Amino acid sequence: MNASIPRQPSRRFVLAAVGSAGGLSADIETACVELGRRAIEVGFRVVTGGLGGVMEAVSRGAHSSSAWREGDVLGVLPAYDRDAANPYVDIVVPTGMQIGRNVVVVAMSDVVVAIGGGAGTLSEIAIAWQLGKPIISLAGSGGWSQRLAGECIDARRRDTVHAAEDAEQAITLALELASHRRPEPRDIASGSKGNP
Repeated sequence: MNASIPRQPSRRFVLAAVGSAGGLSADIETACVELGRRAIEVGFRVVTGGLGGVMEAVSRGAHSSSAWREGDVLGVLPAYDRDAANPYVDIVVPTGMQIGRNVVVVAMSDVVVAIGGGAGTLSEIAIAWQLGKPIISLAGSGGWSQRLAGECIDARRRDTVHAAEDAEQAITLALELASHRRPEPRDIASGSKGNP
């Protein structure tokens, strides 16, 4: 008998899309839908906070891709009510963690794309920074993503929040950044230079 170690299947990259839960301008909604569609087309799975606004538009875009498969869109909800998820979420993760769910959304990802956003998006950007996740801001989307585009948030990292002009550029950059293996974070609270 020839025994061998079973081959591990390759894990698909996960893109987290973070941004405002409220109403979107037509331009931003279109960009979010395109981002979701393109993400699935190049092989990403998509994770969001599972609610409305940016999260719903990106999830809808993911579902519109001819490459979409059941399970490609994950929604990490702040409460326990599964019915609060937007209709385009395939896998609902009801956490009951409120804003603490932002850590889960970011930790699940290989790369984070930020679109517009207020305090919630700011917290997700900060968490991604501390966890060593590459961050891409969709330029012109307003909010904290636009304000932090091109910025180095603090000394724990030498890179910046990357800026992308549109969804196509964001996905091209996301694929490139996700393919670079990063070390797992250590003591993220210290902010020491030894951390990613």
